Amino acid sequence: MPDIMPELIVSTPRTLLTRHEEQQKPSSSSSSMSLIRTNIFSTPAISSIWSDTQRTAYYLLFEASLASVQADIGIIPRQAADAILDFCHVTNIDFEELRIQTEKIGYPVLGVVKQIVQKVNCLEPGLGEWAHWGATTQDVTDTATILQLRDTLNLVSDALNTITSDLHRLCQTHKTTLMVARSNLQQAVPMTFGFKMARLLATFERHKQRLAEIKPRLLVLEFGGAAGTLATIKDGRGLECQAALAQKLGLAVPEIAWHTERDRIAEVGGFFALLTGTCSKFAMDVKLMMQTEVGEVSEPFYPHPRFFFNNAPEAATVRQLSTALYDAMVEDHERSTGPWEIEWIVLPQICTLTHAALLKTSELIAGLEVHSDVMKNNLEITRGGVVSEAVMMGLAPKLGRQFAHDLVYELCRRSVQEDVPLLTLLYADDKVRESGLSKEELEGLCDPSNYTGLSVEMVDRVLAGTE
Repeated sequence: MPDIMPELIVSTPRTLLTRHEEQQKPSSSSSSMSLIRTNIFSTPAISSIWSDTQRTAYYLLFEASLASVQADIGIIPRQAADAILDFCHVTNIDFEELRIQTEKIGYPVLGVVKQIVQKVNCLEPGLGEWAHWGATTQDVTDTATILQLRDTLNLVSDALNTITSDLHRLCQTHKTTLMVARSNLQQAVPMTFGFKMARLLATFERHKQRLAEIKPRLLVLEFGGAAGTLATIKDGRGLECQAALAQKLGLAVPEIAWHTERDRIAEVGGFFALLTGTCSKFAMDVKLMMQTEVGEVSEPFYPHPRFFFNNAPEAATVRQLSTALYDAMVEDHERSTGPWEIEWIVLPQICTLTHAALLKTSELIAGLEVHSDVMKNNLEITRGGVVSEAVMMGLAPKLGRQFAHDLVYELCRRSVQEDVPLLTLLYADDKVRESGLSKEELEGLCDPSNYTGLSVEMVDRVLAGTE
């Protein structure tokens, strides 16, 4: 029998959608998303992954793959496997009937299996009874969810690669671009814009590492039968069947059943919360730097700022929803009485919101307009206060650190009150003259470009680590 062609089972072109799916398409995942807002808080690609069509297609892929490998190792008749395989295409599913059955039963897998059995039995009585052999409904549901998460992580990986590539460019371009660092929303010391972007690049690189570490733990088959013991597969062939099914689906073999051990799902939810938190932090910085009175960067031009307005609610919602996945971990015994269903509610929303946030972040980074002249001008606002630490450290070897600190503090206070540059007051101060520092040395201390520390070197270190 020819091998299963996943693209034939899984593909969902518009022309193949059922009438029911066409009616439901605007509310793409599990939430009642409006047609107008759907691409603000989601994306077409991620919505497709978490749609009824794709989820059902993965149920069918599981059933077809199971029948195929069981026929290969002699657990079910080849004729039955062929008939099951022929039916397992999403276009053969009656979605209206599936909706009715799901509302009666509470979950959709049994409705899908019933349709397989009924239709295959119509070809030859009894053949359909071999469908779903030795499996339990949660085996199908969990494995389909893992396949949906695999597709989701592929989109996330693509977005992360684009983001880090564009950040790499920004870091190189603005490695020496002077700007002010801020602490408690106040000007602190000089740094470079490349340094700021390199911190973000390093964070996203860590997210890429986390993604690589999570995948082997997450992308694991669930197939164990009622209590996970594979008792229904006779003659000791349960593990052989499990391994063959995992290989067919491109997933790892589980070390043991995980029906009520939900750490895999909770971990990826936590990862999405971290990821969107980073997007939101960056959006916050951009928002503050875009203020009219600051004006250091700009979004690609639109009548109103938009990227960070969307990122903030997305990230906050993902953080809130991810905590529900930790509640879903508290499941009773070998098969749970209810917490599992929490995942059905929140996972589609977490994934769609995460991908939307990533794409907005990517677009913002790619189109970010950096106003280096404004950044330089903003360094002059404090009339030298931004380099007060540099001046103190320059005077400390001559006057003592504490004395230099108190002296510079008083001169900065006068600079603000009298609206006089700090350098002018330094020239005129007797104690500063006693320190022996020359006029040129004082000017050097008051030049912000001389007090960016190891900003450039640290940017280079981050860039070197990403090549």
